[in-house]
Amino acid sequence: MSKEKEILKSGDEKLEVVEEALSKTEKFIENNQKIISIVVGVLVVIVLGYFGLKRYYFEPREKEAQVQMFAAEKYFELDSLNKALFGNDNNPGFIDIISQYGSTKAGNLAKYYAGISFLRQGNYQEAINYLKKFDANDNIIGPLAIGATADAYVELNDLGKAAELYVKAAKQSDNEFTKPLMLFKAGRVYELNNNFKKASEVYEIIKKDFPNSTEGRTIDKYLERAKGKV
Repeated sequence: MSKEKEILKSGDEKLEVVEEALSKTEKFIENNQKIISIVVGVLVVIVLGYFGLKRYYFEPREKEAQVQMFAAEKYFELDSLNKALFGNDNNPGFIDIISQYGSTKAGNLAKYYAGISFLRQGNYQEAINYLKKFDANDNIIGPLAIGATADAYVELNDLGKAAELYVKAAKQSDNEFTKPLMLFKAGRVYELNNNFKKASEVYEIIKKDFPNSTEGRTIDKYLERAKGKV
C-alpha cells in the first residue's frame, strides 16, 4: 500500500472515530434529555437567584447597615462608648448593628468598633470576644485589630498570648506604620516576660528594616537595654 493510501486510510479511521463519538453523544443527549433539561434549569435558577439576592437583599442591607453605623461611629469619636455600643432611643449601637447586619461589611466593621470600645472601657474579655469575630483582612485595620486583641491579653496578664498576637499582627502586613509598631509592642512584652533575647531580635528587625519609623528613631536605647540583660 502506498504512503498516500495509508494516509487516506488513517484519515478515514479518525473520521469514523469522531463520527462514532458524536453519535454516542447524540444518543446520550436523546436518552437523558429530561435530566439535562432539569440540570440546566436548576443552574439557571441558581445564577438568577444569586444575582437577585445580591441586588434586592444584600446590597440594600449593606446600605441600611451603613446608615445605622453613622450615629454609632459619631458616639465612638466623641468617646461616648456606652451610646456607641448600645445606642439610645433614636439610634442603634454597634451591638444591635452586629446582631442585625453582622454578615455585611458594615456589620463586620461594627465588630471592630465594639471590640475597641470594650477595650477602652476596661472590659478586656468582651473586647477579645468581638475583636476575634472581626474579619481582619485589611492591611491597616487588620493588624491593628489583632494588636488590640494583644493589648487586652496584656491587661489580663497573659503575656505569652499577647506576644504571639503582636508578632502575628506584624506579619500580616509590611507597611511602615503597623509592622514596626507591632514589633515594638512584642519587644516590650518580651521584656516584661524577661525574654530579653526575643526582645533583642524584634528590636533588631525594627532597627534594620524600619529605621525611619516612629519606633525606629528611638529603638537604639531599647535594643541596648535588652542586649545588656540577655
